[in-house]
Amino acid sequence: MSETPDPEVVELASKVFDLARAGDAAALAAYVDAGVPANLTNDRGDTLVMLAAYHGHPAAVTALLERGADADRANDRGQTPLAGAVFKGEDAVVRALLAGGANPESGTPSAVDTARMFGKTELLELFTTR
Repeated sequence: MSETPDPEVVELASKVFDLARAGDAAALAAYVDAGVPANLTNDRGDTLVMLAAYHGHPAAVTALLERGADADRANDRGQTPLAGAVFKGEDAVVRALLAGGANPESGTPSAVDTARMFGKTELLELFTTR
C-alpha cells in the first residue's frame, strides 16, 4: 500500500530541484544544511547534483558535493553527473565533479565513453592524468 505524498513535501522537493536547475548554490546549501537530503532524487532518479551539473552550474555542484552528495550516483538510465557534463560540454562542471571525487569510469555510458563518442580528447587526457 502506497501512502499519498504530503503536498507540502512535494512542493518543497520541486522547489529544491528548481534551485539545482537554476544553480542557486547558496539556497541549495542552506536547504541541505537544514536537512534536505544531499542525494535527493526525482522520479527519474536524477539527483540535485545531476540537475546542477546538466544545467552547467559548477558552484552548485561544489556546494552539494561539500555537503555529502554522491558525485557518481547514476539516474534511472545509468547516467552520471560527470557523463552528463561531458555530453553538455560543461568543462567547469567536469572539473568540479572531478575535484569532488567523481569517477570517469562510472555509469552507462561513462564519462570516458561519452568523451570518446564526441571526440573530446582534452577531457580524455584530463581523465587519465587525474
